[in-house]
Amino acid sequence: MTRTTIQPFFDPKTWTVSYVVADGATNQAAVIDPVLDYDFKSGHTDTNAADAVLEYVKAQGLTVQWILETHAHADHLSGARYLQERVGGQIAIGEHIREVQATFKKLYNLERTFLPDGSQFDHLFKDGEVFKIGEVEATAMLVPGHTPADLAYLVDGAVFVGDTLFMPDVGTARADFPGGDAHTLYRSIRRLLDLPAETRVLVCHDYPPKGREVRWETTVAEQRAANIHVRDGITQDEFVAMRTARDATLEVPMLILPSIQVNVRAGQLPPADENGVAYLRIPLNALPKRKQ
Repeated sequence: MTRTTIQPFFDPKTWTVSYVVADGATNQAAVIDPVLDYDFKSGHTDTNAADAVLEYVKAQGLTVQWILETHAHADHLSGARYLQERVGGQIAIGEHIREVQATFKKLYNLERTFLPDGSQFDHLFKDGEVFKIGEVEATAMLVPGHTPADLAYLVDGAVFVGDTLFMPDVGTARADFPGGDAHTLYRSIRRLLDLPAETRVLVCHDYPPKGREVRWETTVAEQRAANIHVRDGITQDEFVAMRTARDATLEVPMLILPSIQVNVRAGQLPPADENGVAYLRIPLNALPKRKQ
């Protein structure tokens, strides 16, 4: 018998699914991977996706205890800071975010006051660390490979896997971002698939094949039986060969350059210049060029 309720929020602009996980006994809650809207053409941010989460939290009478990030996302800006300013909660991510911060501080040539020490977040989880949402026990699981800092959160028979796994007919995350590694990703996925077969698997994105509605929940058993990239019987070498070949064909995500410089700051926008305007930095000719 589960103690928690899970409410998903799908953002069609970025194909991202955020979640509110609440302990029914205490009304304490965690928000996982919230989105801040960003219009690339105009440079405007908006809060429609985050406001939908806020409305639900208030309507249900929840107290936000945690705002959990699975990793520093490359496909959307984080709404963590916006939510925290309105409903509180500790913003948390895995301790290996420091490696990601160090890499991208160099790429963006961020201001001297930005320290790649994780201090922008309220809490940095260690692998296997146990924490509570209300009275419900949760565990942070390190699952690197997509990035060095990816975490999954195991809560009350459900595991929130971030970008590590997608729905079985979509497969797995790419492993060609800085610090990514397909061998490591395979081992991380097998760690997730060693969980009990009935464990609910909640993904952070869905890119459905033509004719299928968007979905975000599956099970370990379904993943082991049917995941097109990593079902049972696919070896590490087979996976790495597939992942490496496939990643070489993928375009750079549309929002990777705007998003990561915000997300390594726990969703805080860059500090404003003397004119009161905040600016995002776009490094020219710095990322590997991909065929269009």
